[in-house]
Amino acid sequence: MREANDGERGESRASGLWGAKRGGQGSSTGRKRGAIRRGLLLFFLLVLAAPLAAGAGRGSKGPAGYLAPSLQRAADQRPDSTVRVIVQSADGAGAAQDALSAYGERAQKLGIVDAAVGSIRAHDLTQLAEDPGLVVTPDNPVTLDAGPKQSGAYGSSETWTQAVGADQLWPAPPDCNHKCSVGPRVTGPAPTIAFVDSGIDSGRADFAGRVLADVNLSSLPNNSPGDGFGHGTVVAGVAAGASPDFTGAAPTAGIVSLDVMDDDGMAQTSDVIRAAQWILQNRTQYGIRVANFSLHSDTPSSFRWDPLDKAIEKLWLSGVVVIASAGNYGNGGRPVQMGYAPANDPFAITVGALDLHNSTNTERADVPNWSAWGYTFDGFAKPELSAPGRAIVGPVPAGSTLATDPKLKGHLVPDTDGSYIRLSGTSISAPIVSGIVSDLLALRPALTPDQVKGALMLSAQTLRKVRGFAAGVGEISGPAAVAARMLPNPNRGLDRFLVQDPSGDGLVFDDVSWLAAAKTSRAWNDVSWSDVSWSDAAWSVISWSAVSWSDVSWSDVSWSDVSWSDVSWSDAVNVYGDVG
Repeated sequence: MREANDGERGESRASGLWGAKRGGQGSSTGRKRGAIRRGLLLFFLLVLAAPLAAGAGRGSKGPAGYLAPSLQRAADQRPDSTVRVIVQSADGAGAAQDALSAYGERAQKLGIVDAAVGSIRAHDLTQLAEDPGLVVTPDNPVTLDAGPKQSGAYGSSETWTQAVGADQLWPAPPDCNHKCSVGPRVTGPAPTIAFVDSGIDSGRADFAGRVLADVNLSSLPNNSPGDGFGHGTVVAGVAAGASPDFTGAAPTAGIVSLDVMDDDGMAQTSDVIRAAQWILQNRTQYGIRVANFSLHSDTPSSFRWDPLDKAIEKLWLSGVVVIASAGNYGNGGRPVQMGYAPANDPFAITVGALDLHNSTNTERADVPNWSAWGYTFDGFAKPELSAPGRAIVGPVPAGSTLATDPKLKGHLVPDTDGSYIRLSGTSISAPIVSGIVSDLLALRPALTPDQVKGALMLSAQTLRKVRGFAAGVGEISGPAAVAARMLPNPNRGLDRFLVQDPSGDGLVFDDVSWLAAAKTSRAWNDVSWSDVSWSDAAWSVISWSAVSWSDVSWSDVSWSDVSWSDVSWSDAVNVYGDVG
């Protein structure tokens, strides 16, 4: 065989995209056989192309063109940036080179893949991808499989990191230049996330040096040191892990572990409230800006009197963004009563789960039948937004309950950095949002919790496949949230009822005044939504629904009637780690 150069080879090469390359030599019999093979190949390609085209969604352009979703996001969000791309062409490397060079500097051929590589302005990407037969993908950094892992390098083969844009917020690789990113990246430590959960295996490399406090607040006897259950380590890893193979959403964030669960995943509500009290008292010392609650009470309630709701409201009004999982008690696509604290609280950001179907394309994402959504007893729609929650990999302590459960044996993922596990549930969706919020606050530290909520909801990606408000306003997008400006306040209607705490500093919610207003006029909350088109879900219409107050038997207690810092509460809190 002759030696090949950029634009020419001595033998034709079969292509998984377009069949044999033009210009190959051979006998008439060989050409006939080649034609038959190409015909069969074309048939199979057409069969395969149908689902691929459907999956490409807005990333697919022209009869045979394709634009990678991450590049489509770059075109939408950072049109003036310069990105480095690889363009493959059905007509060979020369055609790819000509197509790409037309938009800027002279591209370089990559003859072995009928492609060219070069830089292009992001706003030209969509037009480039409209040319038939072009496949446009990013020129991503590549890490060697062999040898030691680079210190400070982050990476993941997990689809969710790309789908929500978390990988675009990670600190840039050591050898990166300005072309590696289409937007701002976190360059130093991100604000601390407090995890109210089952503890964290702080000795793992995933968290090395970033667990600032590890506090055991569980009053139950069956609680091992560290993380005997395993859930908290998984949650913290998804939010803030720094493994080179399974990087979390905010790999530079500080971490605080507040252990409230025993080795069976049970907790007392009073212990969860004490954790909220600890966060409130120590938030300044540890730089806590985010609190993750991947749990919910067993007892349905109105947010007006539930002490756990009042505790997380105190955090919110003190500057801590509270993230709560929606729960895994969904009803097969139908709404359920969202009555469990803290997910039922209108101030908190409640997160539902998405199944990405192993794709970054929002056209394919849907809501698993177990992800809970609906109205609270007080009429508030929940969740506000969603994040990936199906088959997500996170670190797990080797001897923990989850790691040794025979039913989960097939979910363990071996890795040189320790044991990992693949789990599903809204408990896993919530920390993705917590990590992105930490990144957002690292880049825009002046934002208040209300503004953070507005940024996330305003920039959420619409999910065409989801009906109603099962996913809230849509899927979270980290880069879009960072870029969002003129931020609305989703809690503006509620903020009208904030008053000075009669028993101490700060503000509290006057639920009695709110109830009177809500009973009088269904339009009390229109001020929060009237000027904003949140998404195709028409959130302004569904965000709050007048309830039949005669059916709600909650007593008319005011905020000051409950001393949540000293409450004695016996109801248990369950954690549902769905592994379907």
